[in-house]
Amino acid sequence: MQGRVIVVGGGVVGVSCAYELAARSVEVVLLERTTLASGASRGNAGTVSAGHPPLNKPGRVPQAIRQMGDPSSPLYIQPRWDPALWKWLADFVRYCTDQHVEAAMGVMAPLGLEALAAFERILAAETIDCGYRAAGYFDVCATERGLEGAWHEAEIIQRHGYHPEKLDGRGLRAAEPALTEDVLGGVYFPEAATLDPYAFVVGLANAARKLGARLQEGAPVTELLTRSGRVTGVRLADGSVVAADAVAWATGPYDLGLVERTGVRLPVQPGKGYHRDIRVGPRGAPPMRIACVLNEASVFCTPMRGFVRFAGTMEFSGLNDVMRRERLEQLTTAAARYLPGLGDDEPISEWCGLRPMAVDGLPIVGLVPGVERVAVATGHGMLGLTLGPVSGRIVADLLIDGTTDSRWAPLGPERFG
Repeated sequence: MQGRVIVVGGGVVGVSCAYELAARSVEVVLLERTTLASGASRGNAGTVSAGHPPLNKPGRVPQAIRQMGDPSSPLYIQPRWDPALWKWLADFVRYCTDQHVEAAMGVMAPLGLEALAAFERILAAETIDCGYRAAGYFDVCATERGLEGAWHEAEIIQRHGYHPEKLDGRGLRAAEPALTEDVLGGVYFPEAATLDPYAFVVGLANAARKLGARLQEGAPVTELLTRSGRVTGVRLADGSVVAADAVAWATGPYDLGLVERTGVRLPVQPGKGYHRDIRVGPRGAPPMRIACVLNEASVFCTPMRGFVRFAGTMEFSGLNDVMRRERLEQLTTAAARYLPGLGDDEPISEWCGLRPMAVDGLPIVGLVPGVERVAVATGHGMLGLTLGPVSGRIVADLLIDGTTDSRWAPLGPERFG
């Protein structure tokens, strides 16, 4: 295509869009309201986890009801009057069916394989020092209920072309000696990788710059400009206008109302996640060999360069960056039950960030109906890192060629009416 594409948003999805467009010799301007990778892309669990079912699973609602009022539980919903959130939750419940899981897996399973290939392709082409390890991860279970659920999920993704391996407690401890003797078993997911998410996004941004993309930080967008059903650019907070022939909107949970003014509906809520980084050492984190998710606690333990990142939780408290101490403490308190070698050293980093949670558990990636040459890429939930590069490729296809692989059509925003 000829002309300029504006990418709005400087997280992993937006930077991936800019990289893919610049790699195809398109003029790209990326506008980020604060700094690159300042949201969920900065401090997430650092896992590339492909092919799993959406959050909208049968049985999710009773589990959520048990947890939602406890500030120290894996799920927390702040009590408040928020009609948009309660409508979102009601709609979320309607998607918690076996039929929806199977339909979603028909899209997410092949998309996950494409996501893994996208990482391999980028890291083969670019020098990005992000500690990428394609070593898989373990789902670790300490209860019979947790083990039953993990094995059930393994059977689902196995039917869709993946190769999970069921393990008993002895097998898990042989692979990861840091785990407690009380672990009953779990699942090894080989189609997964780990990396430093911030280092990856910064490295990919530098690669995009070398390809000619212009990345501008501190540039909040306040209006999407259109004329006669076609995009003409965006307006910034300082009143200036940046002209464009196409726009890719990749802002996570932020500023989606600016796109919804075109008439499209984007049912996304901000879901806050947290991390605590603990340095490996006698009074710190054990020297873990491989990443683990602690099933019952929903905490990821990701060994990185000299420390272990404990990340997780889901908090619905609105669009804010308030860190709740009880949420942070839940991460390491829960982890200590599975990792007896975890000491009481002070964290070297504590963080929270907002993930864009789509109501049906699927990312929203596609052209916006009703206005030409605007694409949206949001709603990735806890899979923003996993699906960032492949989402960037889909967006580039749509804005350059007007089409993409038909398998990704169900991700389009028009599905919400």
